[in-house]
Amino acid sequence: MGFIKLVVFGFIGLTVIYFSVSLYSRSVRKERLEDEFDAENPDGDRDARDAFVTAGLQAYDASIRPKLIGLVYVVPTLAIGAIVYMINAN
Repeated sequence: MGFIKLVVFGFIGLTVIYFSVSLYSRSVRKERLEDEFDAENPDGDRDARDAFVTAGLQAYDASIRPKLIGLVYVVPTLAIGAIVYMINAN
């Protein structure tokens, strides 16, 4: 029963961490795109800026970074599994 609680609450905790890191990473990328557009076009059009940011975020979504954030689930699961195996193997 304790193992099931660990899995359930661990999954909930990892999900919260995953969404937090994902939202933070996306917001940092969006801010960087906005700053890049503002530096290149000091008197830029608002619609052009929005289109530039949208295109950049679509490229971000297709990149590997959002997929790597999924390691938030994999690494702790493997670490806990390895620890449990080592403890029980001795």
